[in-house]
Amino acid sequence: MRYGIVILPEERWSVAAERWLRAERLGFDHAWTFDHLMWRSLRESTWFPAVPTLTAAALVTSRIRIGTLVASPNLHHPVSFAKDIMALDDISEGRMICGMGAGADGFDTTVFGDERPGPGVRADRFAEFVELMDLLLRQQETSYTGEHFQAVAAAMHPGCVQGPRVPFAIAGAGQRGMRLAARYAHAWVTAGRPHRFELGRFDRTIGIVRDQLARLDDACLAQGRNPATLDRMIVAGTQIGGVLASRDSFAEASGMFAELGCTDLIVFWPRPDFPFEGDVDVLDEIAPLLHDTAHATQ
Repeated sequence: MRYGIVILPEERWSVAAERWLRAERLGFDHAWTFDHLMWRSLRESTWFPAVPTLTAAALVTSRIRIGTLVASPNLHHPVSFAKDIMALDDISEGRMICGMGAGADGFDTTVFGDERPGPGVRADRFAEFVELMDLLLRQQETSYTGEHFQAVAAAMHPGCVQGPRVPFAIAGAGQRGMRLAARYAHAWVTAGRPHRFELGRFDRTIGIVRDQLARLDDACLAQGRNPATLDRMIVAGTQIGGVLASRDSFAEASGMFAELGCTDLIVFWPRPDFPFEGDVDVLDEIAPLLHDTAHATQ
């Protein structure tokens, strides 16, 4: 099992830098930040964009992998975003992971004054987004004509540090999202039932996650891919809650998800209040568990 942590972009860098450094020192394998312009109950709070945050994080760390959890076409065009990802891969010396999702119907869908896309449109748009991102990050020059995105002789020099491109982590609990993960991704990401934010303890999600993993295996086989070659990342936040309640809870959750076949467990940096409320000192308590298994499967 590998371990990751989400550090929300809600603090000035004078504070946030130490969090990224501490995540690396504690032994986490990867660290992530949300890619939103504003987010749910924190809409009126301090909030910084993902790409500059990850750039700064890449410069103050040296080992830990970094990534977006997750970027979506709500905010990005693939051509400009692929350039950002290429640059982040260079700055981090090959530690970047591009986490992507279709995007929920939240504030980011209306801030530009556009009409809210329905679920079908979001799914279609995301499929094009992933396909074009894959082409852009693999090729020196790409032209593409889709219903939602176009590219005309888009140049990508010098290309990614990682080959054949930056790895993708694709979030998608539905069949279309799983097919995209099976076709394009290094890792698949779930936070439980999609677009649900009710509180719940992690052990109550075992049936949900087991069902998702079975459907993911089917999606891989339909794509002609060995399911064992696709990593499975569990994001423990609200719906999959209680993981950071204590050292014992963390150990229990880690063992449970590993037994199900998950490869990565991602938690949130504890906050003083909702959401992701918790005691930051628990990170020191779980550090020995991170060091016991860190890099064992890398």
